[in-house]
Amino acid sequence: MFDELTQVDIDKMKEELEYRITVVRPEILEDVKLARSHGDLSENAEYHAAKRERGKNESRIRYLRNMIKTAKVIEAKSEEGKVGLFDTVTYYIEEDDAEEQVRIVTSLRRDPFVNIISKESPLGSALMGAKVGDRIKVTVNETYSYYIVVRKIEKGEDDASLEIRKF
Repeated sequence: MFDELTQVDIDKMKEELEYRITVVRPEILEDVKLARSHGDLSENAEYHAAKRERGKNESRIRYLRNMIKTAKVIEAKSEEGKVGLFDTVTYYIEEDDAEEQVRIVTSLRRDPFVNIISKESPLGSALMGAKVGDRIKVTVNETYSYYIVVRKIEKGEDDASLEIRKF
C-alpha cells in the first residue's frame, strides 16, 4: 500500500531528512562519544540515553526515506462545490444535534486534536466529494455509524502551513 501524499508533503519530508542527516546525526554521535569517555558503560546513563536518541533518529531517517520512496504523489485540487483535500467543512451531526468543523488533509499531516483529519479516516473519506446539503452516513466500524449533513465548504489549498507528524 502506498501513502497518497502531495508534493508539499514530499518536500517537507526531504527537508526533515536532510536536517536529521546533516545536523542531528553529527550532534548525537558527538553526544555518544562524550558519554562514552565518562567511563564504565554499564552504569553510564548518559551513554545509554545518547544511544537511545541515536536509535530514534536513525529510525526516523529510515521512515522518511521509505515514505519518500513509496509515496504516490497526488494533486490537491477538487471540483468547485465539492469537498476535497485541504478544504474546511462544517457539518451537522444528527444524533448529537451539534455542528462541527474539520479540515481534511493527507495522513501525514493529520492532527485530530485540532480537528485536522486525514482523508483516509472514516469521517474524512465519507466527506470527500460531498456537496453542501448532502446527508452522509459515516461508518466508524461494523457496529457503529452515524449521519451528518454538510453545511458549508471552505475551499483550501496545500499552503505548507501544516507540519508533518513526527511519528
